[in-house]
Amino acid sequence: MSQVNESLWSYCEQLARKARAAATPMSMLSGDRKNKCLLRGADLLLEKQAEILAANRLDLEAAPQYGLSTAEIDRLTLSVKRISEMASGIRAVAAQPDPIGQVISGEIRPNGLKVEKIRVPLGVIFFIYESRPNVTADAAALCIKSGNAIVLRGGKEASHSSRAIVDVLRGAAAEYGIPSDALAQVEFQDREAVGYLLQMPQFIDVAIPRGGKSLIQRVAAEAKMPVIKHYDGNCHVYVDRSADLQMAKRIVVNAKCQRMGVCNACESLVVHTKVAAEFLPMLADDLKSYGIEWRGDSEVCKLVKDSKLASEEDWGTEYLGPILSVRIVLDLEAAIEHINRYGSKHTDAIVTSDLGAAEKFCRAVDSSAVVVNASTRFNDGGELGLGAEIGISTDKFHARGPCGAMELTSYKYVIVGQGQVRE
Repeated sequence: MSQVNESLWSYCEQLARKARAAATPMSMLSGDRKNKCLLRGADLLLEKQAEILAANRLDLEAAPQYGLSTAEIDRLTLSVKRISEMASGIRAVAAQPDPIGQVISGEIRPNGLKVEKIRVPLGVIFFIYESRPNVTADAAALCIKSGNAIVLRGGKEASHSSRAIVDVLRGAAAEYGIPSDALAQVEFQDREAVGYLLQMPQFIDVAIPRGGKSLIQRVAAEAKMPVIKHYDGNCHVYVDRSADLQMAKRIVVNAKCQRMGVCNACESLVVHTKVAAEFLPMLADDLKSYGIEWRGDSEVCKLVKDSKLASEEDWGTEYLGPILSVRIVLDLEAAIEHINRYGSKHTDAIVTSDLGAAEKFCRAVDSSAVVVNASTRFNDGGELGLGAEIGISTDKFHARGPCGAMELTSYKYVIVGQGQVRE
C-alpha cells in the first residue's frame, strides 16, 4: 500500500469499528422488529420520493463529467416508477421468512447431547458498488432482514441519490431502535477509502463488490477478508435444432433488448446449424428496430446482411449495449463447449422442445443459473422470489447466483448437554 492518509484511515477505522459494534445487536433483532422497520422504510421511500428524485437530478447533471455511457446513465436514473419498485422490493424482503435462528439440521447424539446447526448473520458486510442507487435500498433491506451490519460505498456518480436513500432507511431504523451504525455509508469518494477498509478484517467479515470487472478484480486482489464476487454477465441463449422458432425469437429479443445495460441481458447467441438459415434472418428483422450490431462467424455473416466478422475477443465480451455475438454450431455438445469456454458462469439459456437436450444442457453448462425456454432476464432476486438481491454471485463457494437474505448468513453449531464430559 502507498503512503497512508492518516485522517482517512482513521475515518475508515472508526466507521468499520462502529459497524462491528452494531453487528451484535443486529444479530439479536426479532423478525417482527426487522419487518416493521423494512415496511416503514418502504413507506418512507414513497413519502420522500420528491427529495430522492431531487438528489438524483444532481447526480444526472454531473453524469457528463464522469463520461458515463448510455447504459450507465440508465442504471443511474431514478423515476417515480423505479422508487415504487424499490419500495415493493423492500416489502417483498419483509415478506420472506426470517433466516436467522433457523435450524438447518439437528440430532440427539448417543451420549444425549443435543446438536443443532443454526443459521446466523455473517456480521459486517462491506458492499462496494457502482452507479445504481436502487441497489442501495436492496442491499440495506437485505442486511436488515438477515441481521447484518453493512458499510455501503457506492460510486461517486450516484453519491447524492445513495445518500438520500440511506437517510430515509436510517430514519426508519431509528424508529425501531435499530443502530444507525448498522447502515453506514462511506462519505469519502477517494479510492484509498476502499483500499483501507479492505485491510480491516478485524471489523469486516465479508466484502461484496458489484460493478465492472476492474472493480471486482481490484477488490478480490486487495481484500483481507472473504469476497463474494459478481463478475461479468456474458449470458448466452442457445437455440436448439428442435426449438419453436417463434418462441426462440421472443426469448432472444427480450433477453437482449428488454434492458441492455444489465448483467443478465443476453450478449451471445448460439444457434444450431439445422435452424440457422431460417431463424437468423427472421430474428435480424425483429432486432433492426433496436439497432443491434451483429458480430458473427463466417456463416452468420452470409445469412445476415451487415454482420461483422467476430473476433476471438467478441465471444467473451459483456457488451452492455446494442451488440450481439452470434455463432452457428453443429450440435448441442458444441454449444455447451462454446458457452463453458467463453461464458462468465452467470446465466445461460436453451430453447428446445427436446427434453433430453434440456436436461443435458442443465447438467453440463457451468453457470450460476441455467434457463430452459425462458429469458435470461429472469435470473434476478426479485423474479426468483428472493425479494431483492445484493448481487449475482458467479463464485461457487458460500453463495452462487442471486444473493438474497439467506445468502447473507452463515451457521453455527449449538450443543446442549446435561453435564456430559468427553471420555
